[in-house]
Amino acid sequence: MSLPRVLITDFLASEPELERAELAGVAEVEVCAAGHERELAAVLPLADALIVWHVIQIGPASIAALPRCRVIVRAGVGYDNVDGVAAAARGIPLANVPDYGTEDVADHAVALALSLIRKVPRAAADLAAGRWEWRQLAPVPRLRGLPVGLVGLGRIGTAAALRFKAFGCDVAFVDPYRPDGADKALGLRRCETLAELLGSSQIVSLHVPLTAETRRLIDAAALAQMRDDAVLVNTARGGVVDTASVAAALAAGRLSGVGIDVLPQEPATVADPLYAGWTAGAAWRERVILTPHVAWYSVDGLAEMRRKAAVTVRRVLLGQPVRNIVNGVSPG
Repeated sequence: MSLPRVLITDFLASEPELERAELAGVAEVEVCAAGHERELAAVLPLADALIVWHVIQIGPASIAALPRCRVIVRAGVGYDNVDGVAAAARGIPLANVPDYGTEDVADHAVALALSLIRKVPRAAADLAAGRWEWRQLAPVPRLRGLPVGLVGLGRIGTAAALRFKAFGCDVAFVDPYRPDGADKALGLRRCETLAELLGSSQIVSLHVPLTAETRRLIDAAALAQMRDDAVLVNTARGGVVDTASVAAALAAGRLSGVGIDVLPQEPATVADPLYAGWTAGAAWRERVILTPHVAWYSVDGLAEMRRKAAVTVRRVLLGQPVRNIVNGVSPG
């Protein structure tokens, strides 16, 4: 009897040694390296499980072509590129890997914030231009006591909070889904509203999933509530921030820094006003750091994500308990 067939749909192009090691004797693993879901049409009907990365969308048509599929695992935290509702309608559980990059994304968020508060991009540009003068950077605030606001206090938000606290920052958060007591346990201040947090924080760092509730959460109205000297950091999802409004705020002389690892359209194009202005050398360029969705990456984090995705598939195929189901469907 042939073993179940597990498809790694996208992103991974090398031999899946880690996945095969975890699924040895349980399933066969095949790498598809698809650039679009239509490229999977011939193989989906034969799949007993999917491991999906972030390159492609898995929509209702693809899910309808999965008569044998017992689980879809999104190799990553966010799962908005897989139609979990369509999967639930077919009785297919959708799982994610929520913790693989907790440290890495928190580290990257803090690195962006500190670089911008210390005005590292401006200082480097000054030196490259032959300017050896600290006064051009003024004012640079001290980190100790600096008010930091975290939007979302999940795994990554909590990890970021602990890092900012280690620098002596005054850390607050807003998260309507976090039970009471998190502020006491972690030594943080709780804000009841986003407006309260935005108005009181010099660093605002976003740590929320992309949902209907959070899409364009940081828009022109939200930016208007922020301090003129605020630093905005987004390592969550690109759709959480209206980048056109951010570019407009920067052009108006507002925000002392913006650090963004995720953009609404990836790879980024000049259709995005923030990316277009940054690549064209806008006057505000030295107040902005853009990175190409790399906050999640470390050698260790990538290996951990691959192994945990494969372990989830293995547990489903063996009928064992499974954690991190995100669409409410229990494995059958």
